[in-house]
Amino acid sequence: MNITLDWLGTATFRLTFGETVVMLDAYIDRIDTAPPVGLRAADIDRADFILVGHSHFDHLAGAEVIATNTGARIIGSNESCRVMRERGIGDDQLLPSQGGERHRLSDDVTVRVFPSVHTCLWAPSAGDASSPITGGLGLCEDERAGLFAAGNDFTRAYAEHPEWAPKFMDHVRTSAGSRRDGGPLVYLFETPAGRIFWQDSCGCWTGILRTIETDVAMLAVTGRPNCDGEPWQGTMADFIAMEAELLGAKTVILGHHDNWLGIPNAPAYDTSPIRDALERAGRAMREPGYLEGTRLLA
Repeated sequence: MNITLDWLGTATFRLTFGETVVMLDAYIDRIDTAPPVGLRAADIDRADFILVGHSHFDHLAGAEVIATNTGARIIGSNESCRVMRERGIGDDQLLPSQGGERHRLSDDVTVRVFPSVHTCLWAPSAGDASSPITGGLGLCEDERAGLFAAGNDFTRAYAEHPEWAPKFMDHVRTSAGSRRDGGPLVYLFETPAGRIFWQDSCGCWTGILRTIETDVAMLAVTGRPNCDGEPWQGTMADFIAMEAELLGAKTVILGHHDNWLGIPNAPAYDTSPIRDALERAGRAMREPGYLEGTRLLA
């Protein structure tokens, strides 16, 4: 089976299994200060399924366009499906899932759905992959909300770029999505050639990852990682290496590490510490660019 992967920016990918086309998230139409992907959601004329990791705009937006144009069925949380209904997608194209489901994508490809957790948006992050950060453990939701209001990575960006912030907020308001994450989901594709795991937010339940075996792990790199409901104590590189080890992945592909926010003059994210951590564990990291048609499990 010929399996190809196209990265479309943020945590959005297009997976092709022979003749079956599967979108992983759908957020392609980004703010115009973000790096251009080379494709718009309206340009996609073939898709059989759209899998959505969670309901925030930078993952769900665009699914309504692709589903309308292609007839693709959307697999996502109840909240993601609710937003899609509001955007005119009928129930015949929606497959609400919460973890525990196995969906057939073609005669020889299935996907299993598992529950996950979202990046700790309220917690400060190191901003790079090699600097450790600690603290923030054992807090209740009111305390976490107070930290968010006091200033996290997003609020600092708004303060530092007053010319960009209003434009970005307009973009958020007009994009399909929810203020709630809807209960993040992760997915395991099972094919005759091997297994592929995909997540779109930097968080995990370690007890669940231990039950999953995969060959390729597509892992999100953004913000402060969430490990079993608490902020990760350490570096991003070590978190990704930990996930890859639990999954038994031979190969790791990163997502959500480009300048998807479109912050002016933002430096490129240095992924080399993650590569080094994976190589020390005997695992490989591949870094496809946008629309490169990378072969998987060849």
